[in-house]
Amino acid sequence: MAWNEPGGNNQDPWGGGNKGKKQGPPDLDDAFRKLQSKLSSMFGGSNRSTGRGNNTGSSSVLLIGGLVLLATIYLWNAIYTVDEKERAVILRFGQYVETVGPGLHIYFPGIEQKFQERVTEYRTYSLRQQMLTEDENIVEVSMSVQYNITNIKDYTLNVAKPLVSLEEATQSALRHVVGSSEMHQVLTEGRETMGKDVRDRLQTYLNSYGSGINVRKVNVESAQPPSEVQAAFDDVIRAREDEERSKNRAEAYANMIIPEARGKAQRTIENASAYRDEVIAKAEGEASRFSEFYTEYRKAPEVTRERLYIETMQDILSKNNKVLIDVKGGNNMMYLPLDQLMKAKKGSQKGSVSELSAKELNAISNQVTEKLNKRANSARSSGRTSR
Repeated sequence: MAWNEPGGNNQDPWGGGNKGKKQGPPDLDDAFRKLQSKLSSMFGGSNRSTGRGNNTGSSSVLLIGGLVLLATIYLWNAIYTVDEKERAVILRFGQYVETVGPGLHIYFPGIEQKFQERVTEYRTYSLRQQMLTEDENIVEVSMSVQYNITNIKDYTLNVAKPLVSLEEATQSALRHVVGSSEMHQVLTEGRETMGKDVRDRLQTYLNSYGSGINVRKVNVESAQPPSEVQAAFDDVIRAREDEERSKNRAEAYANMIIPEARGKAQRTIENASAYRDEVIAKAEGEASRFSEFYTEYRKAPEVTRERLYIETMQDILSKNNKVLIDVKGGNNMMYLPLDQLMKAKKGSQKGSVSELSAKELNAISNQVTEKLNKRANSARSSGRTSR
């Protein structure tokens, strides 16, 4: 039951007692005196309020103590340290004042604002997304971006949320590069090139924003098709590997056969050139010798014919083991068993040369000539007798 309702005994919750029907606000002076008494007791003062002079002195002590406490807290928050890896930007009433380097510094909170960031260390932002390629296939790319802050002023003032801008620019650059490439390039040999292209495009975006962020490297950690089509894609990869292996074998065979064929062709050309030179040289030699013979023949025809005949017969007889000689004007044919003569020569002189020497051949030729002459003379004499 409320205190001011009928039957509530008119008890004042502010300690005013039973005042009957006369109601009023609480006694603020009394409440303030109680609070002041408690604070005085905390700071070593008397719990009893002896007069207004003591109340005024206690209030002054409390006020000074509060101001000192507030000043201490303010200075504690105003003094800060900038590490070697960090830089700080100071704004006064929202306007750029300076960029603070390493050391101990002070600023004025409430009037100035401080934005402190690490600028030398490289941070990493990871991204994993599915996207379409140029040939309308879906690939899942996992990528990490290494970056640092090169201009803390631009990083603080030009972009409201630099990290959000970095994430969105990274997604945009990656989608542009992947959307301009075919699936097999993204999944195989084109990954390194894709990382460089994404880095260049991302840095262009960030520079246009004036973000003060430098992208050091973009690593394409993995690129694979969705798990639903992984088996089919593995079959395609194996087929391409087989194709590449067959091409390598064919190229190896071609590299082995082509030089060999070229070597044979070159050897045939060189042999033909050598044969041509040999034939030409032999023909020129024969022509030169014929010219010399012709000159000698014009000087002494009979002697030249005899010499040529003898040389020809010597060459022929040295290669034959049987000779048949037909005598002009006679009816008999002479047979010279040169093979038997050679065997006899071998039997009588073992270990000597088996071929007939020129002297022996001349002796045989002389014997044959003498026999032929005798037969011719006998034939002539018989003819005269018959007449």
